[in-house]
Parts: sequence; C-alpha cells; structure tokens
Amino acid sequence: MEVSDGLVLFNHPRDYSFQSPPYDEVTSAVDVSVLFSLPRMTGEGDRLRWWGHIYFLEVRHTMNTNILDMETLALDEEERALVIIDQTKLPNRAEYLHLKTQGEIWTAIRELQVRGAPAIGDAAAIGIYLAALEIDTDDYNEFAKRFHEAAGYLNSSRPTAVNLSWALNRMEAVVKNAEGKSIPEIRTLLRDEALRIKQEDIDICKKIGEHALTLVKPGDGLLTHCNAGQLATAKYGTATAVMYLGHEKGYNFKIYADETRPLLQGARLTAYELSAAGMDVTLICDNMAATVMKNGWINAVFVGCDRVAANGDVANKIGTSGVAILAKHYGIPFYVCAPSSTIDLATPTGRDIQIEQRPPEEVTDMWYKERMAPEGINVYNPAFDVTDHELITAIITEVGVIRDLTEFSQKV
Repeated sequence: MEVSDGLVLFNHPRDYSFQSPPYDEVTSAVDVSVLFSLPRMTGEGDRLRWWGHIYFLEVRHTMNTNILDMETLALDEEERALVIIDQTKLPNRAEYLHLKTQGEIWTAIRELQVRGAPAIGDAAAIGIYLAALEIDTDDYNEFAKRFHEAAGYLNSSRPTAVNLSWALNRMEAVVKNAEGKSIPEIRTLLRDEALRIKQEDIDICKKIGEHALTLVKPGDGLLTHCNAGQLATAKYGTATAVMYLGHEKGYNFKIYADETRPLLQGARLTAYELSAAGMDVTLICDNMAATVMKNGWINAVFVGCDRVAANGDVANKIGTSGVAILAKHYGIPFYVCAPSSTIDLATPTGRDIQIEQRPPEEVTDMWYKERMAPEGINVYNPAFDVTDHELITAIITEVGVIRDLTEFSQKV
C-alpha cells in the first residue's frame, strides 16, 4: 500500500481515523526519524493509520533524516522477535526484519544484515534470550544444557568479532548463577541482561566520543574506514561518536569516508548515516586515502575494531592496516575506538586472531550488473586485517585514551 511518494508499508493496518492516535505528534511519512519504535504510526493527509508491527518498508527519501533517531536493533517482546534494519539493503531501501528463530538470527549475523562488533553482541544477547523462551522444560539442568547449545550455535556465525562470544558468555553466566531459581525467573534475568548489554553499548559509545573529542578541534578533517557508526552499535557508533558529538557542538568537521571494498560499508552505511545527520561528508575510493592525506585534508583518522589483542594489535575491516600505514607516513594520528568488550586479553597478538574468509562472489559479482572478473579466477577475500600496535597513535575506550601501547594488557 502506498502511503506517500516516500514510504511504502506492507502490513495489515488498523484504522485509527475516528479515535485518538497513540502518539501526540505525527511527522511526515517521508521522515524516517520515527520509524523504529514498534508498533509504528504514519500520517496520510488528515487520516491517521496505525500500521501495527512493521515487517517490511521501503524508504526512498532518507538522506535528510538524523539516523540517531532510529534504532539499529530492538527487542519486540510481544512478537518474541529481534527486530533489525537489514543493512545489506541500505542506502536504497530500509527493510526491517523480525527474526524469531535461531536460524534466522544466525543467518542475519553471518550475512551482515546486522553487523559491527557491538551490534553483533547486542543482537546475540537478545537472540539467545529468545532461544531461552523456546526451551520447554522446568528442569534447570536440561534448560542450562540446551541454552549452552544454543549459545554455541550463535557463536559459530562469525569468528572474528569478540563481542559475539563476550555477550553470549555474559548471558550464560546469568544461567549459571541462577541455579535454584525457576525457569520463568531465569528468563526474566536473561531479558534484563540482554537489555542491559544494549544500554551499556549506548553509554560506552557516548563516553568514547567524549574522550575522542578532546583529541580534535573544530574544523578538522577526519577520515574513517568501513562503518563503525550508529549502524554498527546501539547508538552513536564507536569511531563516529566523536563526529556525532562534535556535530552537536558545531565543530563542522570535514569527514572523508573510505568506500571500503568489497562490501562498501563506507559508501552504503557511513556516508549514508553521517550525511543524513547533516554532516559534511566526502566519499572516496579506498585507493584515494593517500591523496587526501598528502593534500593536507586529514587531521586525524578514527576507526573501530572487532578485536584488540593483548599486545594492542587490532583486527578491523580489511584495508584498515593500509590506512594506518599511510597515516604513519604522513604524520597523521591514527586512533582506534574500542569498547572494553572488544579487548581480548586471551589472544596474545594479532597473529593469533582468526580472520574470517568471505565468499569470492563478494569481490567478483556483488554490486555489478554483470560479473566483473573472469570465471574460475582465484579470489582471496579476508573480511579483516590486523593493524600492528606500532602504527596506532592511541586506543580510545570508554574509560580513557591509552597512548602508550607497550605492556598494553597491563594498562587495560
């Protein structure tokens, strides 16, 4: 059903034409700043319609919307679902998915429909809570056994981002510490812990941004790689938190976003969300980073990460290491924004981090109308690379800025 020239909803509406709507104010149907509180309402002339729980929607005009007003993921308790925005369809379409089964959640993480280390952890926490609702037993030992199996299954979806296992371990600790309680009580504790993990993500990202803001000045040129933004977290992002907070203070940063081959997260996601928030953003191809640095346009580089080893080596989206090498050459500070949940002291160095290998079609076919490489060509497609700690100016966590990375694990 067509609501306006900017929004299409596919659902079964209930008409609220003759009674008060559940919200006091209604924004334009084109404005996606209110899309994610569920259920959702939109306006159609003078008539208001309540659209129930949105399963799918298409937004054609989103670039003037501050994405901070949208949620990357949410728990829909009524439907027992993890609700996510399908990031594989951005920026052209916003499709909201209700994921109810563990298979659906596993696939969403694996296929990058939800992505970014913190967001993956948030999704896993909510997902494993939903698994607990489906375990039909009153016996604690049986419940704990099946819960552990479900956690192991979700943990197998992606190997590199440590937040996935970190969040699942926290949820398993709730079960282990709740022996003697009833299963309904344990489920309530799991729900509370999942929502706590998500809220902590928001608070941590804001603190990272506040610390990062002390390292820059108004008018600076900032470069970022991949998407460590609002879409990769519950809010603010890690590497983009400094940009959002600076924007609120009128810092007028000049931001350069690497497109980030092969999945184009910088082009599809970072450029999308920052420009939608009203920032000055310039998109560049990955191989243009050296040029903008040499031109003197970049004052600092901010990136996120998926895992920090005990020695300060960092795994992040493929191409990050090259950006760090360039920044070192041109004397530009290179900052890694890392929630403490991303720091893995059990992994000694970057060489010990398992790097996920992605399908070759992401390089040869994806985004092209026709295949752009010869059939049968060998393809090497690691999702991440490791940036040596010697190339990193500082690691910014929610508790402060760590500049000296020698004996990093002891400082942490």
